[in-house]
Amino acid sequence: MTLPLLSKWLLTGVLGTRNGARRRLDPHDVRFFSGQSHPELAAAIARYLSAPLDPTRFSRFSNDNMQVQLGASVRSRAVFIVQSLIPPVSDHLMELLMMLDIARGAGAREIHAIIPYFSYARSDKKDAPRIAITARLIADLLKAAGATHVMTMTLHSPQVHGFFSLPTDPLTARGLFIAYLARRRFSSADTIVVAPDYGRAGSAARLAYRLKLPVASADKTRVSDHDVRIGDSIRKQVQGFKRVVIYDDEIATGGSVVELSKALLESGAAELIVVCTHGLFTDGALDRLADIPQIVEIVTTDTVPVPKEKRRSNVTVLSVASVFGEAIWRNYTRQSIGDLFAYAEGDTELVKAG
Repeated sequence: MTLPLLSKWLLTGVLGTRNGARRRLDPHDVRFFSGQSHPELAAAIARYLSAPLDPTRFSRFSNDNMQVQLGASVRSRAVFIVQSLIPPVSDHLMELLMMLDIARGAGAREIHAIIPYFSYARSDKKDAPRIAITARLIADLLKAAGATHVMTMTLHSPQVHGFFSLPTDPLTARGLFIAYLARRRFSSADTIVVAPDYGRAGSAARLAYRLKLPVASADKTRVSDHDVRIGDSIRKQVQGFKRVVIYDDEIATGGSVVELSKALLESGAAELIVVCTHGLFTDGALDRLADIPQIVEIVTTDTVPVPKEKRRSNVTVLSVASVFGEAIWRNYTRQSIGDLFAYAEGDTELVKAG
């Protein structure tokens, strides 16, 4: 299956059917549970697979200790636990670890941790004295708690995948973005894809290649969580382009996108489209982006829940339920999921062309 066709199917949900039959998992052989971070996405993934989302009970003791109880038997079954590591991250991580441990202790045959947003992926290197490489630590904890397989989406950097010592599938939402943006029929004469830093250059190049657009990358220096600096090189790269698609893995405070947008506008861009997989939009990020009227649309996914009351009219949220659902179904039926990976086989054409 070619990537453009796969992208269209993922966006429309057609992958949920084949020859008129829904994707179905044996309800007697599998169990789906959700933590408290994103039950809506967990329910959507379960619906895609025509499987029930089983209940989970959460409570706290007077000393603030958590108590979690899975609401259905898991013995000798394949268990899928969906939990995004969104704020409060520590609470949601602890919930996930407890649910994994419960499933292992109750005799589950296999235990799949479905983590749409793996927040600690940003802690992927030791860039200061006496700090932890927390992404590796969390990977070790997931295995120690009982996970036999991890499925996540758009890790902050490729090396994070190597921190896991158990089977791990890093999926991508790029197919959704390709299908959505391809409808615009952008012209390579006036539209360019821009990565906010060199770390995202490869992903931006893959998106640009599928949209038949040129690509450029900014030189970003992060001073703090809120303060970033954009080098002058990007101004020369985008001269002559009126429309820019900014492609990033996640937006938290929005500092990178705001500074990059200023540089792009100074270079003559008139229209900006911001695309990111993980839309956290913390600390008033959407308000800061709204102060830039040239940002005509912000496209993100539901790996992180974006409450409807926070969404502005130019915010589009694409669901990743079909991507995770399809990957789970193929995994369960022992089929390849290579074309759903962050580095899909379809991207080999880009490597050959380069």
